[in-house]
Amino acid sequence: MFTTILAAVTIAASIPADTRPGPTSSAGQDTVPVFTLAQALDRAVRLNPNYVAALGSVAEADWARKAARVAFFIPSAQVSLDQTWYSQPFFNFGTLQQSKNASTLRLGANYEILSARKFTDLGRTQAELEATTANEVQQRFAAALLTEAAYYGVLADRELVRVARDRSERAAQQLVVSRARVSSGAAVQTDSLTVRIELIRAQVEQLRIEAQLKVAQLEFGRRVGLAGPAEPAALDSGAPSPMPLTLEEAVRRALEQGPEYRTARARERAAEAKLKGDRGAYLPVVYLTAGHNRFDETVFPNAASFSNVTIGISLPIWDNGRRELTILQARTDRDVSRAFRSDLERAALRDVTFAYEAYETARAQYGLAMEGLVASRESYRVQDARYRSGATTVLDLIVAQNSLSDAEAGLVQAQYVARLAFAQLEAILGARLAPIAGEES
Repeated sequence: MFTTILAAVTIAASIPADTRPGPTSSAGQDTVPVFTLAQALDRAVRLNPNYVAALGSVAEADWARKAARVAFFIPSAQVSLDQTWYSQPFFNFGTLQQSKNASTLRLGANYEILSARKFTDLGRTQAELEATTANEVQQRFAAALLTEAAYYGVLADRELVRVARDRSERAAQQLVVSRARVSSGAAVQTDSLTVRIELIRAQVEQLRIEAQLKVAQLEFGRRVGLAGPAEPAALDSGAPSPMPLTLEEAVRRALEQGPEYRTARARERAAEAKLKGDRGAYLPVVYLTAGHNRFDETVFPNAASFSNVTIGISLPIWDNGRRELTILQARTDRDVSRAFRSDLERAALRDVTFAYEAYETARAQYGLAMEGLVASRESYRVQDARYRSGATTVLDLIVAQNSLSDAEAGLVQAQYVARLAFAQLEAILGARLAPIAGEES
């Protein structure tokens, strides 16, 4: 999922925040709601269907755990009341007289004194509760990762719009210069035609990115629960910070507290407990039952009453192989859960390394991109001056301009890829490694 997100976030250029022009939007910037990252995450997580389902699973598992504990102390109970009318009078057992109707009240309770299933259910429900709790954390960070991708996508597209606009403005200025040089005889007609083509390309690219920005705003609005566009608050455009932990520590923390790994281990324990419980079907069950019955003609019978207490032992012998099939299915589920957990833990080093190294690589790329941007700006300045003086060709000038745009895009690409890689590592660890932008302290 992370590689898909990185590929989806096509990045543009960045300049220092104090020199960056204000954002514009055809939808009207003043009318678009603005959210900080903390606000967006708080709203988006509560609206994510997978997270809502995970919360429901936690509540269900918690109740199952409580029910398994209660079964050790409280018997199951039932009550029934029925009123029957007959076509012919019959002997009523409650009134000892002939009657055309009868009323019966039954109270019953059953308590398993000795049962292997009660003990295995206790362990199974505890493991399932741990699994659903860890899955809730996993889904929360997964929803947050999607939201951060949408958040950064709008910021990146807005940067890209600025780059495309700057490219168009430079091309327009170059067209004025080239036409003046052609008019004066210092250049041939193809110079202005070449610059005109570059201007058209820049304008088309600007239109494409502006449309992409509108879609990104709508996607971000969807994540935060709006039917229309939303705008993210600006973030610090500085260089990515050093990673606050080493790769070895990240792998260790992922295996210890990562929600995906905790979920896999808990589900393996739940499958093991279920297998033990199904095997317990071969053991006898000692039970205690009690009942109270009342009979009469009226709706609430009181003419005659009887009570009973029974202690019994049940030993299942043969149920046409259904018990054995259940055990085989439980064993298969246990083996699959064990294999999945083992494979997931073996992949931990790869997954953590992927996110960790993606962040470190992006940090290094950011530093190189800063140097490349400085060089590209100087190269464009020199080529522009040389073209105005007739010392170079228009093709060299256009190449320098495109190199400048590419350098700006590379700078922002490194910045936002680093942010996403950092968010992916946090999702693997199930913990925040840095404060969220806009979060109240």
